[in-house]
Amino acid sequence: MFGSHPARSPDQETSMDDSKTPSASVSVTTGGLKDESDVLDTQTPATRATDKETYSPAHESQPEHQHEHLPSAAGDPEAQIPANDQAQSPEAPEASRSKLENFLIIMSLCLALFLAALDATIVTTAIPTISAHFNSSLGYIWVGSGYLLGNAAFVPMWGKISDIFGRKGVLLGAGVVFWVGSLLCGLSTSMGMLIGSRVIQGIGGGGLIVLPNICISDLFSMRNRGMYFGILGMVWAVSSSLGPILGGVFTSKVSWRWCFYINLPISGVALITLFFILKLHNPRTPLKQGLAAIDWIGSVLIIGGTVMFLLGLEFGGVSYPWQSPTVLCLLIFGVVTVGIFLIHEAKFATYPVTPLRLFVHRNSVAAYSLAFCHAFAFMGSNYWLPLYFQAILKATPILSGVYILPFVVSLSLVSGGVGVMVKKTGKYKLPICVSLLTMVLGYGLFIDLGPRTNWAKIILFQIVAGIGVGPNFQVPLIALQTNIEPRDIGAATSCFAFLRQIGTSTSVVVGGVIFNNEMQKQQAMLQQELGPELAELFSGSKATGNVNLVASLEGHEGDVARGAYWMSMRTMFIVYTCFTALGFLVSLFLVQVNLQKDHKEFKTGLQNLKPNKENSTAQGAEKA
Repeated sequence: MFGSHPARSPDQETSMDDSKTPSASVSVTTGGLKDESDVLDTQTPATRATDKETYSPAHESQPEHQHEHLPSAAGDPEAQIPANDQAQSPEAPEASRSKLENFLIIMSLCLALFLAALDATIVTTAIPTISAHFNSSLGYIWVGSGYLLGNAAFVPMWGKISDIFGRKGVLLGAGVVFWVGSLLCGLSTSMGMLIGSRVIQGIGGGGLIVLPNICISDLFSMRNRGMYFGILGMVWAVSSSLGPILGGVFTSKVSWRWCFYINLPISGVALITLFFILKLHNPRTPLKQGLAAIDWIGSVLIIGGTVMFLLGLEFGGVSYPWQSPTVLCLLIFGVVTVGIFLIHEAKFATYPVTPLRLFVHRNSVAAYSLAFCHAFAFMGSNYWLPLYFQAILKATPILSGVYILPFVVSLSLVSGGVGVMVKKTGKYKLPICVSLLTMVLGYGLFIDLGPRTNWAKIILFQIVAGIGVGPNFQVPLIALQTNIEPRDIGAATSCFAFLRQIGTSTSVVVGGVIFNNEMQKQQAMLQQELGPELAELFSGSKATGNVNLVASLEGHEGDVARGAYWMSMRTMFIVYTCFTALGFLVSLFLVQVNLQKDHKEFKTGLQNLKPNKENSTAQGAEKA
């Protein structure tokens, strides 16, 4: 995998020879891009050696172009394009924008991400009211799941579509889909219409989650984008946590429909601002050619596999037993379909949705693993801590959202602060490793929360965990991009977001399975202490639905029920702690690469897509 030297094609040999001449183009980038039509950047984000070791991602990212060096590569790369000279260069996109333009762009991207993340959780406190309004029990599953299914399934496509048609148009298109879905949700006259509208909203939301990261990668240098990634991570965390609070306020004070109407003016302002302010390369790809270049088979396979797998997780233990044919078939065929997708991407797709070359580098594999582990652990605390507050502290759903603020505030501040630190120092491995170690400590402390109210523990433990969680929303994305060609940034970032979504979805299910199983194990004790009828209400999957009953019990019965709840949660937190520890171990395999300050925007469009050469008949004919 590393350091291999495959045979070179005649074109590559020519490129090697040219690079030795004084007239060779100085636009060689990661992966051996040979001219400025490929990319506007004169240097890649990852071409410097670290203080401790020599490491060139360019060698790893494209084995067929190894050992391509410019004659000017000797010496300090920053001496070639000093930061202050770069700032004065008329070709540098960062220099061509004013501070106000940068502020408006970042603000609009943050608003778009805020709404997309908010809508994943804003309905959690509104679902009972919505279900009662339509007199339908389907709402308890599908009002939330419909959004997440559409969101996760379509995330991989958004990045590739933006590679073909350009970032700005696709981002605005995703925003329009989200806006229309939100409007339809607010106007829904039946549960079926609401669920379908939530799926539409989720499809657009998937684009609003991944495309801001891709746009920032195009707009800013690797060194500077760390700060903006940190801001996006802060926005993601705050919006996910504020969702239940805002949903409860809208539902109780106005109407549940305002959980969706609130998106219309805010997203409208964001889209209008981006339309006028955001300046990114527009390839003006002809519609027919662009549609022909999309990997439709791969897209259908990844969407179908993801939907089947997530449906299996949603149905398991709720609508059907885990061992039922329905659940087993959905899970098995979902995994098999994803496997077929990977084979198709490697062997048949000309322009794959997810090129498998994204998974062959150490930093890439580590960053993807961190995305999954971090999302898994974060959602575990974000989802189950409110249940702890409701059961143990007798908090209402809205108040439980307030009680989690120490966690949210600490992780938000640290996320933004670490982003600034990465910009100042150019180092990402140390903050990732230290924060993950802190995350292990914080989640380990959760194991000691106990079944009785202890505010010192509740606040302090959340702050420690939040400090560990915050930096890892986006900093691993920087580590990922150090190995990626500019033309693969869209696909790599989409894959990163996709794995986060899968980690989020599986976390809630795994936590629920553990909790239900642990409650079932305590049935004999509960029957002895509470009696068969009351104990039955806390058996298996019934336990989470009866959290209000636990909070209402007093005396010995209340102590027993809360003790059982806590023991089940304790086991969950042990599992989540293990995932944070796994993430820490993975982070040790990251390789630090100094981040450059110089940057030029990558040109999107068909002419700059990199096909799988062995699958491209056009390239085969060209070689012939």
